[in-house]
Amino acid sequence: MANVEPTSSDLKPVVWSIAGSDSGGGAGIQADLATMNDLACHACTVITTLTAQSSVAVNLVEPVSDEMLRAQLDTLLQDLPPKAIKIGLLANQQQIDILSRWLALDLDDHNKRSGTEVAVILDPVMIASCGDRLDGDGLDRDGKRLDFSPFKGLITLITPNAFELGELVGQTLTDMSQYHLAAQNLSLSLDTNVLAKGGDKGPAWRADAAQDIFVCTHATACSAMHLGRSFLLSSPRIASNNNHGSGCTLSAAIASVMASGFVLHDAIVVAKAYVSAGIKYSYRVGEGPGPLARTGWPRELSHFPTISSLDEGPSLPVGIKFKTIGERLGLYPVVSDLPLLASLLKAGAKTIQLRIKDENDPQLEDKIAQAIALGRDYQAKVFINDYWQLALKHNAYGVHLGQEDLYDADLKRIADAQLALGISSHSYFELLLAAQITPSYIALGHIFPTTTKVMPSAPQGLMKLQHYVDLFKGHYPLVAIGGIDASHIETVKRTGVDDVAVVRALSESEQPGAAYLALSSAWEQANVSQ
Repeated sequence: MANVEPTSSDLKPVVWSIAGSDSGGGAGIQADLATMNDLACHACTVITTLTAQSSVAVNLVEPVSDEMLRAQLDTLLQDLPPKAIKIGLLANQQQIDILSRWLALDLDDHNKRSGTEVAVILDPVMIASCGDRLDGDGLDRDGKRLDFSPFKGLITLITPNAFELGELVGQTLTDMSQYHLAAQNLSLSLDTNVLAKGGDKGPAWRADAAQDIFVCTHATACSAMHLGRSFLLSSPRIASNNNHGSGCTLSAAIASVMASGFVLHDAIVVAKAYVSAGIKYSYRVGEGPGPLARTGWPRELSHFPTISSLDEGPSLPVGIKFKTIGERLGLYPVVSDLPLLASLLKAGAKTIQLRIKDENDPQLEDKIAQAIALGRDYQAKVFINDYWQLALKHNAYGVHLGQEDLYDADLKRIADAQLALGISSHSYFELLLAAQITPSYIALGHIFPTTTKVMPSAPQGLMKLQHYVDLFKGHYPLVAIGGIDASHIETVKRTGVDDVAVVRALSESEQPGAAYLALSSAWEQANVSQ
């Protein structure tokens, strides 16, 4: 992938791994280093434990001293502060207590002084792939079960497997309903998000699918539709015993993706795809399970999970397919008034969207009906934003819906009426949900800062746009939108996105028809060969 958005420096985002060393090289610190570097981050390490470990046995586990643990944390924070932290093996209660105090005091102070929020991903490692325990017998020196409650409110996500989740909630889990309830209870008790992994044999195990339960309590810059929810993330199971370090790799990948500026939901689905690819191309070096391959940022849609609701919240229908658009959309104006729409159609626009913000406009239906009629007159594709009932009533070419609107619209009626459907998306998670209902096109945005509407997400930027295009190019027509004007045309086109939507570049122009022709020509003639 080309570097389409250089930063002010060439530094990679710094990610820490606080974990144990695996002398066999397949898991722990070694797997984290390989993953973080493979995902274009700079990895730093805080070693908690040394293990004498191979692919078939763990023969000795030896924690570092308390002084060494604290010294590593403090030394790194002075010079190499993290964008994200992955926590793996903690060998005893003393290490849990030291680290939780450091997060609550030192890291919190750093966050306040720097104005940052460091994502902390906890993988509560208890058992190796070979079956040997890494945390002794799971008890502290006084014979009590290791207590992770000091991490309450201090971590972004915890990623237990079936065995670890049972240990953390103190019960045996036998079916999916228990597994889901246990994940919800853990989320409440630690005040954090939970990704309950289902790759190992356990209540979520299926022979044909690797199923994880994602319980989201709170996350920044995400759609409200995806907060306070439970989701089932399902990927085809890959026939391989080479899964050594898969849990370490998953949590390290989540931290790396978040350090690169993606939201939690995105980081989870990208990391799950990364693990799927790693297992698919894994290799064996010893007598036991082999390590995962490092395959770079995921770009194969088949490696990503399908997403379904696991609660009573709104969910999208399955098995729906919308009208296919055979030709390119070209430069795609989005306008809010009828005269501007008419002038752009007259100038030659062949795809255009009417987005009327005032739902109480007394002339709303009449404007929509006129826009649709103008589209027929000029043989253009006119999309109606949001008002799908009126689009159906007046037989529009298509409807454009935001993510939240998808759950309110009758998607089956729209599909049955042979209307095209465009969907807005602002993240990997939203893109995957959109793709599951096979829309006519997907809008990717907002790419640059925009004042046309209030957005819950931050501007995506060219780097994220490039990732989205790399994954979805050829599957659906892709349209970049948000803050795009003449100064951005060439750099946006260089990502490979199919088409581009413009708003203010036309609505604020004194001669919108001429501006459309100039932008359309610039888009078609942009030199992207370099």
